[in-house]
Amino acid sequence: MIQPSDLTIPTLGPCAYDAPGMARDLATEAGGWVSDDQKILFEDTAAALAGATLADLPMVELAGPRRRIFFDPANTTCAIVTCGGLCPGLNDVIRSIVMQTREVYQVSRVLGLRYGYESLNPAYGHEPLELTPESVANIHHFGGTILGSSRGNQDISVMVDSLVRMEIDILFVVGGDGSQQGALAIHREVEKRGLRIAVVGVPKTIDNDLLHIDRSFGYLTAFSAACQAVNGAAVEAQGARNGVGLVKLMGRDSGFIACGAALASSTADIVLIPEVPFQLEGEDGVYEELKRRLSAKGHATIIAAEGAGQDLCAGDGATDRSGNRHKGDIGLYLKDELGRRFKAEGIEFNLKYIDPSYIIRSVPATAEDSVFCLHLGAAAVHAAMTGRTGMVVGTRHTRYVHLPTHLVTQGRRKVDPKGPLWRSVLETTGQPAIFGD
Repeated sequence: MIQPSDLTIPTLGPCAYDAPGMARDLATEAGGWVSDDQKILFEDTAAALAGATLADLPMVELAGPRRRIFFDPANTTCAIVTCGGLCPGLNDVIRSIVMQTREVYQVSRVLGLRYGYESLNPAYGHEPLELTPESVANIHHFGGTILGSSRGNQDISVMVDSLVRMEIDILFVVGGDGSQQGALAIHREVEKRGLRIAVVGVPKTIDNDLLHIDRSFGYLTAFSAACQAVNGAAVEAQGARNGVGLVKLMGRDSGFIACGAALASSTADIVLIPEVPFQLEGEDGVYEELKRRLSAKGHATIIAAEGAGQDLCAGDGATDRSGNRHKGDIGLYLKDELGRRFKAEGIEFNLKYIDPSYIIRSVPATAEDSVFCLHLGAAAVHAAMTGRTGMVVGTRHTRYVHLPTHLVTQGRRKVDPKGPLWRSVLETTGQPAIFGD
């Protein structure tokens, strides 16, 4: 259970400087400053509030501009690093941070660290890029990241040595769970050495699976792009006798993209996600349900998140450079196993298999995601300039807030099999709540 102390945001010290002119003018014109005591409840249900006093309730700080800041902008160097797999909106976040630091806070220097955490290991020889408002002016129109990315851990001591050598005062880490765990390790090493370097994260996970935030950037774009693949699979299925469109979507541990695409397309007959086990065999299994759909309308569409059904198609036990265990390929497993069963029964069966994963994650952000990225980047800069560290920005209950990094990296956010999102999927597809025992 979350305690008030769990939500404390570390700071580097008292704020000795007034916010510079443009930041001050914008804050005044836009409705004023955010004070440190402006917070929202971590939980907002009546059950969470029952019998509690105000002092007992966990609260999170609101993000936004503060009147006083910790860093002197004229003598501050910021750096941005993008880590892990690609995600729509990375360039939007980079642009937002650069524009906010350089234009609003008049920070003297912003560096782009290339190829993830490798950039903080001199052995790789990646030279940083100088980022200016001119150099990032149009990057939000493109997918990917102008800084490049990489997976895998680097020596924490070596990375902090590099921050000191490059005289970096603020490090913005744009990445998912593993990247933010790395940011937390950097923060702790900085703290242990008594250095005045702020480490602030912008959560990036296309799977939307980071704890305690409403959603991560890129997710809306991802399932919008996935929806096109699902609709294409449905068209293919409708064009063949006993046609089946099978689409494998991203979602190693969480089925948010699969659920979002299913709801947005409204063409899926069966949705399989990691949170809900299923069986192929039996009267209530996927195979029999698929036969019923084909008998009823002559075609069907299946969406499978990549982490679904791992008890049926376990991976090889190895891990990637980020420490993620290899998943079995549920898409190919379903393609082969369903095909084998239909062939054994002598039933005509035409399956089209689509895996759009890399197309989905490399597209530019949609308009709504792009705006979201702009706000996240600005919130990260506001927090960092006040000396806040060991934290990420995000939305909770639709408000932009500060959350301690250690809190959001304690696990993965999941689709609740008894929650409203999964219920909506069941209502839309008409599939059984459970496929088999």
